Amino acid sequence: MAKSSKTSKKTAKTAKPKKSTLKLKNKALLKQACFINNDWKTAKTGEMIDVVNPFDGSLVGQVPSLSKAEVKKAVTHSQKAQKDWAKKTAFHRAELLHKWADLIEQNKQDLAIMMTAEQGKPIKESLGEIDYANSYIRFFAEEGKRVYGDTLPNDKDDLRYVVLKQPVGVCASVTPWNFPSAMITRKVAPALAVGCSMIVKPATQTPFSALALGELALQAGFPKGLLQIVTGKSDVVGGVLTSDERIAKFSFTGSTEVGRKLMAQCAETVKKMSMELGGNAPFIIFDDADLQKACDGLIASKYRNAGQTCVCANRIYVQNSIKDKFVKLYQKQVEQLKVGNGMNKNTDIGALINQDAMKKAQSLIKDATDKGAKLVTGGKVHSSSKLCLTPAILDNVDESMAMASTEIFAPVTAIYGFDTEDEVIQRANDTIFGLACYFYTNDLQRSWRVSEQLEYGIVGQNTGLISTAVAPFGGVKQSGFGREGSKYGVEEYLTTKYWAINVAD
Repeated sequence: MAKSSKTSKKTAKTAKPKKSTLKLKNKALLKQACFINNDWKTAKTGEMIDVVNPFDGSLVGQVPSLSKAEVKKAVTHSQKAQKDWAKKTAFHRAELLHKWADLIEQNKQDLAIMMTAEQGKPIKESLGEIDYANSYIRFFAEEGKRVYGDTLPNDKDDLRYVVLKQPVGVCASVTPWNFPSAMITRKVAPALAVGCSMIVKPATQTPFSALALGELALQAGFPKGLLQIVTGKSDVVGGVLTSDERIAKFSFTGSTEVGRKLMAQCAETVKKMSMELGGNAPFIIFDDADLQKACDGLIASKYRNAGQTCVCANRIYVQNSIKDKFVKLYQKQVEQLKVGNGMNKNTDIGALINQDAMKKAQSLIKDATDKGAKLVTGGKVHSSSKLCLTPAILDNVDESMAMASTEIFAPVTAIYGFDTEDEVIQRANDTIFGLACYFYTNDLQRSWRVSEQLEYGIVGQNTGLISTAVAPFGGVKQSGFGREGSKYGVEEYLTTKYWAINVAD
């Protein structure tokens, strides 16, 4: 998923945050403070973190860099809130969640502007993400009403057996910068729906989307301490969230490298965890596929959010008998994509998140071309911004090149040729990752064979868009464990209690 930035944000000690120039209809949404116990708090030290627009480097605003003690205080509030919240009915919890979703819908335009300003994605994608984020709130508000236990057949005359599903308790999550609203609601909504409380640490690159959701939760009438949003240095805030024994569940979306470290930190207190980590998605196009549909699906998967998604098509395998034809068709469509300022409604590809991301993309392109790959189009810094990259297509890529084993996270399409079905399945599975994969074919028998053999948690056939609130999202191998979305996502925030009752006189 989203990689942790190697570029640290500027910090400064200041008594008052700098004034943001961001133009919003609802100015109350831009909060330069943490949301703790239904109040807006700055760090006692006064230390702030700058948040900049990746497109032009302008200051979006500042957020506090909290201390460990301040984060621990938030955990105390969360613990108290959870006990009271768990006593409420699922119908009461659903009512508040729907109010929250209503407010998000009403403020959709401002939320999208904030997201594009701090993250760089096109405004049309930001608007789509707000809808996507809200779909999780709506879905889990209702799914919380369907948390069922069991009565079990008894094997002794004097005993009866009952299974209860109860909220796991206080939850914490660390969310990434690439989907700064949806990755929050995907975790918060199921937790709250079943009676848990939640503390969120958003990425330091994109905290304002998270804090705006906190403001709307406050307006919706959320109880004190139920949802809290804390900002600061990853090692400080994350250190508390992974080590505090009062936190029962920890959820993370990000890179596999960081996920391994967080798992180790959580082990000391044996927390329940869900990890949505890195990907290296293969996208296979067989010779019987509809090539136009494959082009459309690949563009939707590859270039969304400038290629900065965890389920982004990373290795595109095209059967050699149709590869040249496909590349020409694909090139024609890719060259029509518009690059530039995400605030422009016509922009298709916005800025990368930071200079490290640009350097990585350029390095991967150079490595591939030095080793024999052909740069078909793109791969240049766009005139509009030093962080905008024109969409690239590389042909004749092979496994000797760095991008074959790396999550590219940029608008770079890497095309590999293959001859047989068995060959491509073996190559597609030859990775430590197992999040998402895609294939295009119109052969029913092949559909079953391929989908069953691909070692991934998510399989998309004849589609490049797979994410939805109603289906389980998650991976296998070193792409993590646990599921988000659907009825399976609710289980991540529940614990199972077995109750044996002696009914004898």
